[in-house]
Amino acid sequence: MSDIDSSYLKHLSHMQPQLYWLDADPLEPEAHPTLIGETTTDLCIVGAGYTGLWTALLAKEKNPERNVIIIEQLETGAGASGRNGGFCSYSLTHGFLNGYTRFKDEMAIIERLGRENLEAIEATIKKYKIDCDFELTGEISVANEEWQMAGLIETANLRNSMGDSVQILSKEEMQARVNSPISVGGLWDPDGTALIDPARLVWGLEQACIKNGVQIYENTSALWLERTSKGIIVHTPYGTVYAQKVALATNIYKSLIRRAKKYVVPVYDFQLVTEPLTPQQMASIGWKDREGLSEAGNQFHYYRLTKDNEILWGGYDAIYNFRGKVRHEYETSADTYAHLAQAFLETFPQLKGIKFTHGWGGAIDTCSRFTQFWGQAYRGRVAYVMGYTGLGVGASRFGAQVMLDLLDGEDNERTRLKMVRKKPLPFPPEPFKFIFIRLTQWSINKSDQNQGKRNLWLKFLDALGLGFDS
Repeated sequence: MSDIDSSYLKHLSHMQPQLYWLDADPLEPEAHPTLIGETTTDLCIVGAGYTGLWTALLAKEKNPERNVIIIEQLETGAGASGRNGGFCSYSLTHGFLNGYTRFKDEMAIIERLGRENLEAIEATIKKYKIDCDFELTGEISVANEEWQMAGLIETANLRNSMGDSVQILSKEEMQARVNSPISVGGLWDPDGTALIDPARLVWGLEQACIKNGVQIYENTSALWLERTSKGIIVHTPYGTVYAQKVALATNIYKSLIRRAKKYVVPVYDFQLVTEPLTPQQMASIGWKDREGLSEAGNQFHYYRLTKDNEILWGGYDAIYNFRGKVRHEYETSADTYAHLAQAFLETFPQLKGIKFTHGWGGAIDTCSRFTQFWGQAYRGRVAYVMGYTGLGVGASRFGAQVMLDLLDGEDNERTRLKMVRKKPLPFPPEPFKFIFIRLTQWSINKSDQNQGKRNLWLKFLDALGLGFDS
């Protein structure tokens, strides 16, 4: 931390290492019981984050007579679903260019399905009156270096050729929207992103599931699966679930399918939240349309306003710990908070003196193609989805929908996608995995410092179809 000016560190003097979204929220629901004894169900879902809750809700809406149980090792939304920045994007492929590079022939379909998915999320929020501060604000990808504009222009041209309506912003137009002296332009997508309170969306989906007859058990770990002639047995510490089908929605937490583990690694992302901005501070930065913002570099920050005009600021560092452990102590990082504070004040120097009040981190289920993938096991009675790589708030509904399609044996537009049928390249075993990830991160950092030019290692990954860019 010696490279951080102490004037930046002073802004962290009031920061508490705790999750902003859980601050004494009156909408936080009561706890659910632990599963004790035996129970039988048509569908058992393991994991009560977005993917698990969407799977349960969609399953009951499709067939109200289907018996559905969710078991969760901690509490609903305890993982990434309750810890993210609240960017609910239409993109199913972690951004357009990532999807276009990998699934060019079906990208028009994927883009349409992504728009339909975001519309369906909004419709569900309205249907069940979910109070999650949903704002269809749109999003701007902000260029802070001239070389980043070339990529934004390429993206805009490709997207508009497929029927989108995105707009390139000049330096003057960008700074008129959000006043930062380091911005040189941007790409404005007016309707591709909504901002939400992620914890409240979890709780709202939880209540919608309960209203539809879903039974939820918390503090109930799934220990192992056992196949029988009639279905699958899910073993838990104090009980068993006899299920016809099982949907695994554990994401970065330990998978019950051994062969799935090699495809994902936990990468830790961190966020800060400021105190509420005064009217004078808001006037100094503009931001009247409250767009979600993310930087266009390979390593990037993302930032947004909360309903109370605090600024959430996160990203850039993506920390992988040796052997891919997921631990509570990894959810805070003094060094990362210091670097986040410095970058924030370089972006908004007019906010010098503002205090950060909250800081936290969380594990992202990262895969080598940067977008979710699916699989099945136990002769089709078990399905899983994982690998959202940090853009799962919106995509988790689509991930759940496809997982349910696979369990139900559906042959439709979604299940025929190459994106659904193919898996990413697996990561190598340790210690090569650690070396691979660290070398890639070092190379990405050097690329950002060298006008976006990719070194031999990144070019090699591009040739393999990995194409790491964040």
